Parts: sequence; structure tokens; C-alpha cells
Amino acid sequence: MTSKRAQRVVKRKSNKKQESCSLKKAKIMASNGAVTSKLISSGDGDSEASDDYKVEVMDSTTVGQERDPVTVGKKRQGAASEESKAGEVGGGLHAVGEKLAFTFFDRTCQDLAIDLLGQKIVTMIDGKRVSGTIVETEVYLGGEDKAAHSYQGKRTARNEAMYMGPGTAYVYNIYGMYCCINISSQGDGAAVLVRALQPTENLKVMDQRRTLGKPGASFMKNNGKGLCNGPSKLCQALGITKDKVNQTLFYTSDHVWLERGHDVDPCTVVKCSRINIDYAEDWKDKPLRFYVLGNQYVSVRNKEAEANMSS
Repeated sequence: MTSKRAQRVVKRKSNKKQESCSLKKAKIMASNGAVTSKLISSGDGDSEASDDYKVEVMDSTTVGQERDPVTVGKKRQGAASEESKAGEVGGGLHAVGEKLAFTFFDRTCQDLAIDLLGQKIVTMIDGKRVSGTIVETEVYLGGEDKAAHSYQGKRTARNEAMYMGPGTAYVYNIYGMYCCINISSQGDGAAVLVRALQPTENLKVMDQRRTLGKPGASFMKNNGKGLCNGPSKLCQALGITKDKVNQTLFYTSDHVWLERGHDVDPCTVVKCSRINIDYAEDWKDKPLRFYVLGNQYVSVRNKEAEANMSS
């Protein structure tokens, strides 16, 4: 194949890819950026997103066309640690519903943040299994990142989990009464904040935790939209506290772990600035937040970023 012909082939493929992305984005935006998932509720309060929703927003049929984010993580150089050996049991390819192994987490912070979208976080706390699909994340890159707890290499008892191996839970308290959960990645002091979930199992249990049992109070309106649409809200709904979960290894734990969900099409991932980090100076506007376009469970939409997405 001549050089010019090869260039034409590449260009045609690129145009087809852009056209496909444009159509998918237009379909979602036509719903005014608020795709409502259909939830199927069973008698015991469990709920699961319908196949219609998964096809429209978390289209599993696209897996493998661009890349398979569950298997692209590169092995660290050198001998495997005991942590990696434990996480790799069962192989590197994860079927839907399978617990994610160490290999999934062992990648750069930004790659992990994007690939976490569509995966399911599960807790089994106080004998109750609840779960939600990750729809929004934020990246914190460590020493260079002025918004990170580990900025300039700061290392304390509080943020030690950020320096532990990939797949470690970093839970910290805010305002004296709420928690946020992060997942460590490759890189010293780097971690991904889980910012919003689409609740999928035992919504009634989540609601009881969120309302603290207050009579008449409920977050079940609009298919539980208010249950997990924020980092502290989702921790409360899942029963996550610093005492119970901090420094837990997601790939070996039996009380908090991640399961393979339905990978999100890259065309529908919104990239924008993080939230509530005005103190981070020139880092406050960097596009290090990622969320699923059109998902109603996202904490805060960035309409400017959505409008500027490549068509």
C-alpha cells in the first residue's frame, strides 16, 4: 500500500469514528443531558439498571473496538509483589460481575479514573450487600498536583494510603462527620476520587443509611437520584467509614470491592475541571474530572465542557 493510499485509509477510518461519536453524543444530548435509567425493582428492594440503559449510555458492545480498559494495565517492572500475586488470581480478563483484580488498578491515575467509569463498587457491611455503578471520578496526581493531599510529597498518617500500592482504599473525613473514598493508582501519592454512583442494589438500605432512619425522609425520588450523587453521599449510602475501609485492598477484601460492569464508550466521557478546589491555583482548571455524558446520577454537570466535546 502506498503512503498516500495508507493516509487516505486512516483518514476514512478517522472520519467514520468521528461520525459515530457525533451520533452517540447527539442522541444523548437530545434528551437534554438527562438520560433517565429504567430501574427494575424486586420485592426485597434490590434494583438493577435495565439493558436499555446499558446500551444507550454504558454500551458494552463497544468493548474491544477501541481498547479493553480492564486488560490494558501494564505490569510494573521488576519482580511481582505479594500484593500483585494475590490480585492476579483468576487471570487478567474479567467477565461482567467478576471481582476486579490487582491488574485492573495497576495503571496511571488518569487511565484508572476513566476506566473506573461503568465499573461497580460493592460493599458487604453489617451483613448487607449494596452496590452502585461508578459514573463520575476525579484525578489527584500526587506531588505536582496542588489539589492533592500529597502535594509536594506530603506524607502523613492520614494520607498514607495514597502511597500504598494500586487498588488501596484511601478514606478521609471531611467536616468532622462525612467521608470520601479514593482508590490509589500507579505513582506516589496518586489516587482517584470516586465522586458519584448510579445505585444498583439494595436502594432501600442506602436510603435508610442516608436518612439515618428519620421518619418520612427519603432520597428515593427520581429512581434514587439523590442517594449517591456526591462523594460523601455515596460513602454514607454504602456504609463506608474511615475506620472500616481505609487502607483496604479492593482486590482481596470481602467487605468492599469492585466488580466488572459495562465499559463506557470513550465518546460519552466528559472531561472537565474538578470541583471545590479553588485553593489549587493554576491546577484548579485542569481537566481532571470525568463523568458519563447524560447520566442523571452525576453530581454536577459541566455544560460548557459538554458543549465543547469533539463532534
